[in-house]
Amino acid sequence: MNKDIITHICFDLDGTLVDSKDTILESTKSALDKLNISYDIPVDAFTNMIGMHFVEIFEELKINVPDFEKFISIYKALYFDFMDSSYLYPGVHQTLQYLNENNIKVSLLTTKVQDQAEKIIDHFNLRSSFNYLMGRRDGLAHKPSPEPLIYICNELNIKSSETLMVGDTELDIQCGKSAGSKSCGVLYGYRTKDQLEKEKPDFLISGLNELKTILV
Repeated sequence: MNKDIITHICFDLDGTLVDSKDTILESTKSALDKLNISYDIPVDAFTNMIGMHFVEIFEELKINVPDFEKFISIYKALYFDFMDSSYLYPGVHQTLQYLNENNIKVSLLTTKVQDQAEKIIDHFNLRSSFNYLMGRRDGLAHKPSPEPLIYICNELNIKSSETLMVGDTELDIQCGKSAGSKSCGVLYGYRTKDQLEKEKPDFLISGLNELKTILV
């Protein structure tokens, strides 16, 4: 079998399938307000960190959150109050349909917790397009660790070497490379072209419709 064949594409969520930056920002600010925590969140800096764990984001922004688990609980509860600010990127439906019709396995790997990831996929009526949904789970490392991607491949009985990890951040590219998969950075998400090029992904695309050219 050709070592470069791709039988499985794993997508990141935020900044790759869904433009959710406004939803994430507003629900973050609202949760901090409810906890009476003062903050200064520069929008561009915050957007450029989406995909990182909130602990890392708050450390970077010097926001003191004494009870992180309480923050996450409130954040999750508020998230869907701002869902109207999220939308699918162009080409999502067409790309997923193309992959399904061509017997390419499709999965999701996000740092969002499992139940939240599933709710978002259901919100956009995408569940039937995916063979596997993987959110953050207790006891399993998260991106950039290769562990969750390898887990998905095992669940789908697919070789990681036949997998393409598609995402908009360094976390996605590092995860794919460490798992022995191909990696593809998307240029329309929450990182700059320079940031992605430093990670040396196998592919860089400006829109999801370009995935077809990789699979030919």
